[in-house]
Amino acid sequence: MTVESPAVPVALTPLGSGAAVTVDASRVVVAGYTGRDRAAVQRHIDELAEIGVAPPERVPMYYPMPPGTLVTDESVRVRGARTSGEAEPVIIVSGGRTYLGIGSDHTDRELEKEDIGASKRVCPKPLGPSVVEVDLASLDWDACRLRSWVDGTPYQEGLLRELTHPTHLLEGLAAGGADGPTGDVVLFGGTVPLLADTFRFGQAWRVALDLPTGEVIEHHYTVRREN
Repeated sequence: MTVESPAVPVALTPLGSGAAVTVDASRVVVAGYTGRDRAAVQRHIDELAEIGVAPPERVPMYYPMPPGTLVTDESVRVRGARTSGEAEPVIIVSGGRTYLGIGSDHTDRELEKEDIGASKRVCPKPLGPSVVEVDLASLDWDACRLRSWVDGTPYQEGLLRELTHPTHLLEGLAAGGADGPTGDVVLFGGTVPLLADTFRFGQAWRVALDLPTGEVIEHHYTVRREN
């Protein structure tokens, strides 16, 4: 099963501006294996292969999401007991402008053992409604800090210098990393390691991105589990 409902425009609010930006959510892509240390990425791929997870076709890997995946709600529905979120920086290109937001690549961890793409497609992709307009060429990407909590407990923390710069991710996407309509793009840019190196299947999730300017983009959501 995948998240399959009509894509609807998403209203986002740039910090410092009272005017909402309407983004076409038809093209949502989750980038995987985006670590900047490619040797470490390959070691991770090799470790997954040892437990039966097929290696990606390319690195980074781009996973197009089905319509209706992107949500800004504070409550989302998931199936199964073993799903968990991951804080990710989200790059949004819309109307000739680029925005940086915070989201969660919520994933079915049981299905992930069989098909990584499918494990992402069966879950919604929460996105915080607040964004920051950025110039990727001058953005101090490396100094941005990504954090997450599950049920109030710290879950992730790391600098974006661990991840591939979004200009390279967008170039790869444009070069044919994922099919989809032209126009607006919502790209989840990868994540940082878990603090305890183990998944947690909690109910309340909070994700945050601390910018060098002192601004903080945050989002929180809870999951409603269905059988």
